[in-house]
Amino acid sequence: MSVAVIILALALGCYAVAVLEGWAIHGRLSLTRPATSALALLGREQILPRTSDRLFFEAGPVLLLVAGLLSVAVIPLAPGLIITDLAIGALFLNAALAYVLVALIMAGWGPNGAYGMIGGWRFLGQFVAYAMLIVMPITAVAMRAESLSTTQIVLSQAALWNVAYQPIGFVLFVIAAMGVAWLPPIDLPTGGGDLAGGVEAEYTGARLAVLRLARLVIIVALASATVTFYLGGWLGPWLPGWAWTALKTLGVAAAMLMLGPRLPRLREAKYLELSWKLGITLALANIFLVGVIALVVPI
Repeated sequence: MSVAVIILALALGCYAVAVLEGWAIHGRLSLTRPATSALALLGREQILPRTSDRLFFEAGPVLLLVAGLLSVAVIPLAPGLIITDLAIGALFLNAALAYVLVALIMAGWGPNGAYGMIGGWRFLGQFVAYAMLIVMPITAVAMRAESLSTTQIVLSQAALWNVAYQPIGFVLFVIAAMGVAWLPPIDLPTGGGDLAGGVEAEYTGARLAVLRLARLVIIVALASATVTFYLGGWLGPWLPGWAWTALKTLGVAAAMLMLGPRLPRLREAKYLELSWKLGITLALANIFLVGVIALVVPI
């Protein structure tokens, strides 16, 4: 029963995020645009590049969708409302997100097109830089909860949410999440201004629909992970737990979608430099500060 509820919640969440993304891009709030866009994609001819690697070309979008679904599997919507409550749920989430990299490299390599290939390899460099900004903030969160279980991480925030306990980790995690979901201005794999779609350039029809659906699932997964790790998960007054999780997740997703296009776009080398030199330094400082606070003022 809980699996069906979570799948329904995920479907509604993806649709809501698609609406918000259309609002962020076009400046108009249309509740029907995602549905009409999906139907238009499904109705278009599927073109197969002549010299493509068929296995990678077909498997890339599917693997990306699987990675997103695996990430959602360890996120609790409410007490007991989770697909699988693993003792190492936070670590499992990080491992599932690693397959986003594999999927995008396959999607970039498979069509044997220049733009797609450059987009895939761009994401490789980007992911190597941002991966530590996912792992290290999660480490600090687990230190406070004394557990890698996502349920225990939520319960550990009953007195104080982690966004107040470790704000540096929160900011780093959100930036890294935007990078993993390749949201503007960190949309290096697609690069609308210089790669003409990048990893999406050679996909059409249903294949492109699957690729874009997978991206929506990943955005929802990362927004809900942010809520679980830093915003108290289902904790909140008056409303039921699942409602708080849904509202917080949509709020985080909306913030990422609306903020991104308004931030300056930098060269990819500059992004990677900032991630390695500044981001990892701040992440280490965050772990140190959380450790000191936990020893001096346990919460």
